Amino acid sequence: MGVVALVPAAGRGERLGFGMPKALVPVDGVPLLVRAVRGLLASGRVGHVVIAAPPSDVDTMNACTAPLAQAGGAVHVVAGGAERSDSVRLALEHALREIPDTSIVLVHDAARAFTPPEVVRAVVDAVAAGHPAVIPVLPVADTVKQVDADGVVVATPDRALLRVVQTPQGFDARVLLRAHGSGLRATDDAGLVERLGVPVVTVPGHQDAMKVTTRFDLAVAEALLVRSGGGAR
Repeated sequence: MGVVALVPAAGRGERLGFGMPKALVPVDGVPLLVRAVRGLLASGRVGHVVIAAPPSDVDTMNACTAPLAQAGGAVHVVAGGAERSDSVRLALEHALREIPDTSIVLVHDAARAFTPPEVVRAVVDAVAAGHPAVIPVLPVADTVKQVDADGVVVATPDRALLRVVQTPQGFDARVLLRAHGSGLRATDDAGLVERLGVPVVTVPGHQDAMKVTTRFDLAVAEALLVRSGGGAR
């Protein structure tokens, strides 16, 4: 079972305001990217990680992840694209070209640096069991309103049927390649696959798999480390 994790990490992270790619922003001295890759490799399911970096930061991301490769995981860094979808596609093409046994592909946000390894295992195992697309999710805690272009409420969806989506999202490699070659648009990779008519199944996510986007999120991430006594990640 050739499992490859793709990490699109070419975003500039303007909302964090650190003047560096978001993936390189440190939490307790360790970049988000390093923590994310550690979690993927710690799952025991991922053999290779392909990182799509800003073209100007390929060497930097190579340097900071090199110790992880030496610790038992194969880490590749390639130049990413202007959009997240471009970075995923470039990383996927690298995986299929350079890692011949690739059969299961994960797409994981570096900003979800504290995703527990058990979530990674659950996603991989579900794809290996025959599901072509798998996503980790959490129930929606808040009431959600649908509004029109003028901000007027037009519907209140039943939140019992709604889920918050996390990463890694897992796919049969052939399905993800077809999705990215379709010319369709979506806000995540599972959305692309859905639009092909491929069923997407869910597994339980985890509260620690929060996405670090703002300085407030960064403070919450620091608190996670304190709660876990520093944590392995």
